Amino acid sequence: MSRYNAPFEIHVHGDVPLRPGVSYEQLQEALKPLWTYAGARSLAAAAASAYEEEPGIRLDAQDQVLQMCWTVGGDEDFRQVLEEMCMALNDLAAAGAALEVTFYDADYDDQDEGEESEERAPGSEARDDFVMYFVGPTPAAIMQVQRDLLVQDTMGLMERHFDSTELGEVVEAIDRLFERRFDELVNSMQLGRPPRGMGGSSGGGHGGGRKPRHLH
Repeated sequence: MSRYNAPFEIHVHGDVPLRPGVSYEQLQEALKPLWTYAGARSLAAAAASAYEEEPGIRLDAQDQVLQMCWTVGGDEDFRQVLEEMCMALNDLAAAGAALEVTFYDADYDDQDEGEESEERAPGSEARDDFVMYFVGPTPAAIMQVQRDLLVQDTMGLMERHFDSTELGEVVEAIDRLFERRFDELVNSMQLGRPPRGMGGSSGGGHGGGRKPRHLH
């Protein structure tokens, strides 16, 4: 599944709850950008990860959940593949969900200790990157999971310095930020109001350090 001389090993990780009745054929069509990028002719042919210890891409038919812990070789153009896949998964998702995508610099990993690549300046760091993608049946559902993650991350950071009972105002401030964002969306698209009380995390990506692989 890995492309020859691919500059990155790309790891996709996350669980997406699916609507009742979603078939394997529908899921295969939604994930077509993914498995065609991997050079396969079907989802089944691409479902195994580049690493045997990773479960790959699986449909839990009993719980109606798409499970992804999958690595493929690729380049920056894989980001467009992810955008297309997420748009398709929106129509199949039962609730908001987050997908973690990590770009590992394969050239950096392949270098012998003390050896510099011909294309890399001496002392340069790995080009690793980490980005969150979100899917959901509605913008409200997507904002809900974004808020949940943001609250979780913020509380985890601040509880190092404050008791959790002191952080109610912080959560309320996060709620107001998401309410403001959604109100702007309502004004432009006339959508329903999102639920309150659970959700959060920033979208977009950031570099900064090698991140561990996710294993089930």
